[in-house]
Amino acid sequence: MKLLEGKIALITGAARGIGKAIAVKYASEGANIAFTDLNIDENTENTKKELESYGVKVLAIGSNAASFDESHAVVDQVVKEFGRIDILVNNAGITKDGLMMRMSEQQWDAVINVNLKSAFNFVHAVTPVMMRQKGGSIINMSSVVGVGGNAGQANYSASKAGMIGLTKSIAQELGSRGIRSNAVAPGFIITEMTGKLPEDVKKQWAEQIPLRRGGTPEDVADVCTFLASDMSSYVTGQVISVCGGMKM
Repeated sequence: MKLLEGKIALITGAARGIGKAIAVKYASEGANIAFTDLNIDENTENTKKELESYGVKVLAIGSNAASFDESHAVVDQVVKEFGRIDILVNNAGITKDGLMMRMSEQQWDAVINVNLKSAFNFVHAVTPVMMRQKGGSIINMSSVVGVGGNAGQANYSASKAGMIGLTKSIAQELGSRGIRSNAVAPGFIITEMTGKLPEDVKKQWAEQIPLRRGGTPEDVADVCTFLASDMSSYVTGQVISVCGGMKM
């Protein structure tokens, strides 16, 4: 029996990077997958085919997670297609870094809307669905900089700290209905974006990490699989750092 056999998972921003790794891991554990990306393109189609190779049902949806109406439409579409939603992973996120004195209002608003408001949008949409089911697991993607802050990322850090507050509040509100809510806080994860950093920069990062390496998207996906599965049935309101022991 696979860990997520027959469960329905909705993952935002899952065409690449950490979101894709989570979707692949979930599919390999037997979950049917609905995932969103801003646009349906060749990359999205390739991700869909890769997920389908595990023998599960897959739905790819083009959607702006920062839009309240579009997010609700996505949830409606997933419920219509699959009948239920057992797992929600709020993974959609962007960065627009800059020092506070130079940060524009647009930089601030864009990051807060995509990273934090999108999570509100989807949680708001799935809450009645999961309440009717009397169960579900909500997983919000935070970050170590949401715990410790980071110079030059006030907008990103604030959005990820907000994810933690959102997570803990939902856990208290919905726990009596059998709905769990947890946050995952990745550290320095080697993705397509961070992989382009100069080798000396990546080495400097690694030297600050007790495990002496950057993490992989699969490292994050493994923790998200635990939180999605019945193995974590008594875990809610928690923030699990996946950071190799680094401190911010």
